[in-house]
Amino acid sequence: SMLSAFRSRLLNTAKGLRSGLRAAKRINPKVYRGDLSIALGAGGVITAGIATYFVTQYLSTPDYAEIRKEIEAVLDDFEYDDGSYGPVLVRLAWHNAGTYSTFDKTGGSCGAGMRFPPEANDGANAGLDVARDLLEPIKQKHPEISYSDLWSLAGTVAIEAMGGPKSEWRGGRKDISDESKCPAQGRLPDAARGADHLRAVFYRMGFSDQEIVALSGGHVFGRCHPDRSGFKGPWVRSPTTFSNDYFRELFETKWTVKKWDGPLQYENPGGDLMMLPTDIALTTDPIFKKYAEAYYKDEALFFKDFAKAWSKLQHLGV
Repeated sequence: SMLSAFRSRLLNTAKGLRSGLRAAKRINPKVYRGDLSIALGAGGVITAGIATYFVTQYLSTPDYAEIRKEIEAVLDDFEYDDGSYGPVLVRLAWHNAGTYSTFDKTGGSCGAGMRFPPEANDGANAGLDVARDLLEPIKQKHPEISYSDLWSLAGTVAIEAMGGPKSEWRGGRKDISDESKCPAQGRLPDAARGADHLRAVFYRMGFSDQEIVALSGGHVFGRCHPDRSGFKGPWVRSPTTFSNDYFRELFETKWTVKKWDGPLQYENPGGDLMMLPTDIALTTDPIFKKYAEAYYKDEALFFKDFAKAWSKLQHLGV
């Protein structure tokens, strides 16, 4: 794009100015000590330094609009799952942010700890290397964006590209520098458990019961993989399109325990759809059920509440 070309020219200019500054410093180190007369005598190094500063400041600001376009361009792939990387990018953004603790202010959307073994190897994050690898070329092309911003933006863009609501999003996340700063493992939800566990996990992040149910509606995306979570199958028949179908299936379909060698999950009469214990908890817990029924009956309400909850999730710790 024209903006990218302009940024490229600015980058080359900045490199030239920095080279000039280094050369001037070799000629007379005092030019960096605030002596205006010496600096001016060195051929206007002060002016060059100011120009370099502002050019560098501009170049250090990510071109989020361009990065959005590049994320959109890599979403579709008919050879992957249901034809889109969108769902796995949503999961990456969710799991990156879902480690937040309001108690000690650790974890959250900043950090990008999955670059390091402790968090990358957490069983809850199995398979997310697919999403990280997909985004790596974009990161290399735009080194000014942090991994945390890139992962969060990718999930947000994916939701919008798959027909979901637009969520408020802002950049500025910082990455952690080493694995010692990774959040403690075990902070993400365990799908094999029930309502009490959901509340423990989401209350730790500062979410309400209503927000828990709204975010659970994100299960409209994607599917479970036996080699990742151990569970198998999609929640809905259109797993790359945002809708309230997840709630429709919860209340309109008869769910029974799946007979297989894997972990406890539920299946529909045809056996092609599934629900997890944490999903069924939304229909058995009276408070959760109230909100789930509301989203089943009113898709616009679900879109609105999901957008707010997703934005809150993506700015935890920012």
